[in-house]
Amino acid sequence: MTSGNNAGVYTALLRRQLTLALRRPVQLLNPALFFAIVVVLFPLGLGPSPETLSLFAGGILWIVALLANMLGAETLFQSDYDDGSLDQLLIADQALYFLVMPYLLVHWMISGLVLALLSPLFALMLGLPPSGVLVLMASLALGSGVMSVLGAIGAALTVGLRRGGMLVAFLVTPFYMPVLIFGAGAVRAAVDGLAYGPYLALLGAMFSLALALGPAAVAAALRISADA
Repeated sequence: MTSGNNAGVYTALLRRQLTLALRRPVQLLNPALFFAIVVVLFPLGLGPSPETLSLFAGGILWIVALLANMLGAETLFQSDYDDGSLDQLLIADQALYFLVMPYLLVHWMISGLVLALLSPLFALMLGLPPSGVLVLMASLALGSGVMSVLGAIGAALTVGLRRGGMLVAFLVTPFYMPVLIFGAGAVRAAVDGLAYGPYLALLGAMFSLALALGPAAVAAALRISADA
């Protein structure tokens, strides 16, 4: 099969995933709604003091983004597994490495990129200083890509299990921690007037590594689940 036909298959799969996401507005809005609800509730727990909220704003937003990303990872492959579409991917002529990329891309767009674009609004709600807003957006855009890949690996390993959501959380949470540390650290450094470039560089390196190796890990996990 020619490379042009392969590109057509990948484009069609990407279009399909986007269409399915748009046809399920609840699933599409879930990460953003979860993000908004938790951000609104945090001042009730920490108190309304602007100084307190400003101090913890970067960490709060990053923790909520992590949880929102994990929320959508559980069902990443579940519907395709239920209707048999996943079996067709596993026996397709095209490399599974490339076939899983549209899943990762759409999940990142829904649970990562959208939250990164909305984050300035929530940052202002928590009193994050303006110096940290752009760094927050950049760190969330990069870090959420890494978390989407990690979440996809966990979802692929548990796709054949009932109620595998908790297992996904146990599997991927330890690997989320470095992303959380560097992401929140970048925002904190920007607010304190320190160099935040190294944090973003590390997140960029992690994103590049996840982009290169993640699809292979997801493909292997799907084959393991199919053989189980």
